[in-house]
Amino acid sequence: MAGMTRTADGTGTGRRVSEARERLLRTAGQLFYAEGIHTVGVDRLVAESKITNATFYRHFRSKEDLAVAYIESVDHAVRAQIDALTAADVPTDGILRGIGASLVEQIRSPGYRGCAFLNAGAEFPDPGHPVHRAVVQHREWFLRTVTGLFAEIATAQADHAGRHFVMLRDGAMSAGYLGDPVLAGETLLRGIDGLLRIHAARGVDEPTAAAPGRAPAAASAAAAAAEVPGIECSPPGA
Repeated sequence: MAGMTRTADGTGTGRRVSEARERLLRTAGQLFYAEGIHTVGVDRLVAESKITNATFYRHFRSKEDLAVAYIESVDHAVRAQIDALTAADVPTDGILRGIGASLVEQIRSPGYRGCAFLNAGAEFPDPGHPVHRAVVQHREWFLRTVTGLFAEIATAQADHAGRHFVMLRDGAMSAGYLGDPVLAGETLLRGIDGLLRIHAARGVDEPTAAAPGRAPAAASAAAAAAEVPGIECSPPGA
């Protein structure tokens, strides 16, 4: 745009400043995930993002505000991925198996440091802290979403199945970082398979609960995994 001021550190206006913010958020996500939020200081974030202090504070009042934006960015990515899945022609059990398969792939990936949400929650244990609240909001949404998928298979005890799924996921992501990622992934998939079989049996006498336009819940885990994109609980590029 004519007349737009652009500087090398992103202190101009318009698109350049937006690029600087995105670069800062991307850098923060990678460092926060790899090393911890408390460990990484503003000076390092500024230096590695190639911006100025003025640019940093133009976008974020503090490092904690940036940490909230980091958690929200991972949350938005997960929401977009699952929204795409639920809108696609993927069986309900295929979505749940696919989420598990994607988590297994993440657990086994280089640089894996556990779940970004669990890590941030541990760093900010105060329930009233904005970072902690952002983590809780994501987890509440994820539980509602998973529970809704189980309710499509069988309404009976869908809330129990949803909580069970989330606990399987949490345990696998922690065990995959602290222990053997291969065994953690295999255990997660076996747990999801058993949970789905038990839950589907509850719906044998129920009317078909699949959402309009959704295929019957009959896809295999392998077929589902082939159709399902990654469900990330770590920032892109971490």
